[in-house]
Amino acid sequence: MSNYRVENPATGEIVETFAEATDAEIESTVAGAHTTYLTWKETDIQERASIVRRAAEIFHERKDELARTISVEMGKSYAESVDEVEFAADIIDYYGVHGPSLATDYQIPSTIPGTARIEALPIGALLGVMPWNFPYYQVARFAAPNLVLGNTIMLKHADICGRSALLIEEIFRAAGVPAGGYSHLFANHDQIAAMIADSRVQGVSLTGSERAGAIIGAQAGQNLKKAVLELGGIDPMVVLDADDVAAVAREAWEFRTYNAGQVCNSNKRLIVMDDIYDDFVAELVKLGTGLTPGDPLNLGEAEYVPLSSRAAAETLDAQVKKAVAEGARVLIGGELGEGPAAYYAPTVLVDVPRDSESYGEELFGPVATVFKVSSDEEALELANDCALGLGGSVFSSDEGRADRVASRLEVGMTHVNTIAAEAAELPFGGVKRSGFGREMGPIGMGEFVNKRLHFIAK
Repeated sequence: MSNYRVENPATGEIVETFAEATDAEIESTVAGAHTTYLTWKETDIQERASIVRRAAEIFHERKDELARTISVEMGKSYAESVDEVEFAADIIDYYGVHGPSLATDYQIPSTIPGTARIEALPIGALLGVMPWNFPYYQVARFAAPNLVLGNTIMLKHADICGRSALLIEEIFRAAGVPAGGYSHLFANHDQIAAMIADSRVQGVSLTGSERAGAIIGAQAGQNLKKAVLELGGIDPMVVLDADDVAAVAREAWEFRTYNAGQVCNSNKRLIVMDDIYDDFVAELVKLGTGLTPGDPLNLGEAEYVPLSSRAAAETLDAQVKKAVAEGARVLIGGELGEGPAAYYAPTVLVDVPRDSESYGEELFGPVATVFKVSSDEEALELANDCALGLGGSVFSSDEGRADRVASRLEVGMTHVNTIAAEAAELPFGGVKRSGFGREMGPIGMGEFVNKRLHFIAK
């Protein structure tokens, strides 16, 4: 039985179901992606870029429809859904405009008489395995640069994102991407494994959990396929000092509860200096007081959205309860709403013991976990005491002090006096168990590229 469905997390209602792809449909899609690649790669890069730019225009034109779709699918507020559609469109447009200049050839000095040139060439059909928390943004940052490069895309989206997945495919086709250039798949795990093993598929990009990354990474390695893995994060936000403690706490709260806390690079560990800790935590509690569940399509100011599914909410509730059993304290929130909806109250959690299981777990929901430290070195040691390494931030009125601490964070993205700088031109990705490879920017543009040496002897 297929797991693909639209299940409104605000109500628990199953709105629509989708049939799982047959093996014959998977074969047809892989064959089409490979065949189309052979002609798409020969299409002038400026023409490919023009088609991608047109896709960005259609995203803007259909913004309301796209936003409402994911509000129902995974519970994101309408305002945040609009933000996501616009950001995805901006990313797609960026690679339509700047992609060709990021894929240019360049010469390198050579001790052998002649001319040595590094060429940027596409490699073939690629498989993307994407999550539900940002249904458009995640796809945009993978698909747009690779379509401009001349690769073709097969996209397996999350099982709760069927409608948005089909809309993305429809938009790329309407923009002029040829049949087989971008294809959506309602595939199962065995079919994904078979696709990775297929000689016509040249690479795979996954955004998801550590568990999923380990499986996909192993399959890619076994078949000698290029892989990019963007996995989980327990990103530290280190607050060394602040001229306005309440303002920094509000920034921390708003980012931590954005998208119901279901953000890979969210500030999941708030590490705060002892002299401002009490005021910082008090402000978080204030911000979390008096909130009630709301309708994602018509959200009030003091209301919060559901998590993506009832299972996600129940998992988060179990994690928080385990942390409390191990010695942590809930200061506000920590309440699981009645089923079948997926509401979980935004939460402030403190005193998580460092020797507990909970200390190393990612809480993928609106839980602000706060730690107290008494020195820069202690803050840095705590920040780096983590198996994951996606991003991190350091706040201080002394920029030099913050910069020195941030430069020693063991993460893929460091930030000073902002929690996360995200833009189409900035590379995104982590180290340690947060994965490897990058998406977006000049680094991401070069992940699925044949950087071929071309030498002309003299």
